[in-house]
Amino acid sequence: MVQEIKERILKGGSITQEEAWELVKIANKDELYDAADELRRHFKGDFMEMCSIMNAKSGKCTQNCKWCSQSMFHNTNVEEYELVDLKEAEQLAEENASKGVYRFSLVTSGRSISNGNLDKLCGVYKNIQKKTPIHLCASMGLLNRSQLDKLKDAGVGHYHCNIETAPSYFKEVCTSHTMEDKIRTIKAARATGMGICSGGIIGMGESMEQRIEMAFTLRDLEIESIPLNVLMPVEGTQMSQAKPLSDEEILTTFALFRFINPKANIRLAGGRNLISHIQDKALKAGVSAALVGDYLTTIGTKINEDKAAFNNAGFTLDHELLDV
Repeated sequence: MVQEIKERILKGGSITQEEAWELVKIANKDELYDAADELRRHFKGDFMEMCSIMNAKSGKCTQNCKWCSQSMFHNTNVEEYELVDLKEAEQLAEENASKGVYRFSLVTSGRSISNGNLDKLCGVYKNIQKKTPIHLCASMGLLNRSQLDKLKDAGVGHYHCNIETAPSYFKEVCTSHTMEDKIRTIKAARATGMGICSGGIIGMGESMEQRIEMAFTLRDLEIESIPLNVLMPVEGTQMSQAKPLSDEEILTTFALFRFINPKANIRLAGGRNLISHIQDKALKAGVSAALVGDYLTTIGTKINEDKAAFNNAGFTLDHELLDV
């Protein structure tokens, strides 16, 4: 069954939700992972697209996302500031570019960003664009079309807005905004001409069927970059006691996302420290991109160590011939 579905996808076909669930139940998971890796090589090649992010506005978020340390509904020790030092943001982008990182994103806490802060960060993007060829991304919440147009005009090529989980499970993890709000933002960002980065978090109590549902939702939205975060429970949040996923659940999820979204970048994202012992296997189970460096409020990964690991797994990091 695995080979039959793989060959169909290689020829331009697709997988159904019923078939995806059947893949979950196969005994030989290595066959599934190997097939996902073959799909990755066919559709994405061996280039590992590294991206990095900077927490440009931290804490005091009015949204009640149950996993998030930046929510004002949680009692955590997260650092709070209205806006990062703008020169520091530019310097970090230059540093990441010098290490071969392909994309750089500014990320802000809150439902959306104020117009004043947006204008300041657009200035940062314009300065970065003058100094380095790194691709620019943004993750600033539920923005309207005019705000998204400003980002596009400032040189931002991709907008990030995670759908977080399956539509059927979203109300279990957040009630202060909706899946429809997120999809509206995604469609508005795409209308500006920006590419879209959208994925979610696994390990928040959702079922494997709901992970499949999330993957198909992203397919329907034609998302080209899908970050998959493994929940890193934070003390003080409502998910601090979440049960960790098994290694097999995590690897199977990566593989299924590749089967369902064969042309997308399936990106290792948050929670990488929790799965470092299976990272080599994940890199051979459909993954084609990774978030590197320090993350928002959790410890990230060292870029040079990542580069060595990716090279050892057979990936190339050379993007001189790509559109930079």
